[in-house]
Amino acid sequence: MNCIMTALQLNAEMYRELSVIAEDENLMRKALKAIKRITAKKRMVDETDYIMSSPAMVKILNDGDKEIAEGKFEPISLDNLWK
Repeated sequence: MNCIMTALQLNAEMYRELSVIAEDENLMRKALKAIKRITAKKRMVDETDYIMSSPAMVKILNDGDKEIAEGKFEPISLDNLWK
């Protein structure tokens, strides 16, 4: 229950702080940009955790790293990447 209260308190504090700058469009844009940057990082961490939770995917990644280190790959030009 304490975690829920902490989350609720943080939520309320965030809205209180945003209300201070709510009428300043420039500051709100800066706040929004900062929040989007934070959420993008969180999404990347979540996606990485999801991928790394799959033993099959970890094996594919490790095998790929090994092949690259050994030079066992064929370079593909960017023009032909999606063909």
